Amino acid sequence: MPRSIRPDAVLVQAVIAGALSFAHLHDLAEAAGQTGWKAWAYPVSVDLLLVAAWRRLRTARRDRSAWTWFVIALTASLGANIATAGLLNLEHVPAWLRILVAGWPALAFLGGTLLVHTPADPISPTQAVDEVPAPEVEMHRTDEPDPDSASVETVPELTSAPPQPAPSAPTVPIALLDHARKIADAHQASTGSPMPAEALSARLQLPAPMADAIAAELQLT
Repeated sequence: MPRSIRPDAVLVQAVIAGALSFAHLHDLAEAAGQTGWKAWAYPVSVDLLLVAAWRRLRTARRDRSAWTWFVIALTASLGANIATAGLLNLEHVPAWLRILVAGWPALAFLGGTLLVHTPADPISPTQAVDEVPAPEVEMHRTDEPDPDSASVETVPELTSAPPQPAPSAPTVPIALLDHARKIADAHQASTGSPMPAEALSARLQLPAPMADAIAAELQLT
């Protein structure tokens, strides 16, 4: 049975907003002296920078660089909408606006390059896990050898040291726990099932005690 097609109001609004913003950027670039195909390239450049910054923010919400370029692209788009709403005489564009329009391609290229090629800072555990030393075994003889029976060998008695207490679970840093939670949430959102503890341990590449402590905090099986 064919599925009914229902119009999505949000999608319609997005298409209208994108088309109007695209046209306003084109009109502003054309008024600033960028004619022909160059005027059409400006709205494409602004939208691409906006999308690149948004994709970066989805993976690293605390990245100040991504927020900076997102605000710059959003300001360029909103500024074009306001400037072409009658507040600016497009027949006599100010010199400073012509300079901004002419320098935008280099600025957008710099922002896109930094967003795409700057690696995210890896999160490493701040506290190393100490290995528990093996218990020492003391060896001593309980009797003295008889000088008359030198040929008889005596077997030394082995006395083991008292059992060592079980090692306590390592402390998980808050930053590492937040990073592991993001990975587990992304796995569950994409697959629909919780992330196995073994998969999380292989993804983080941490020692077994630290990985078990993180899985216990996240209640993974």
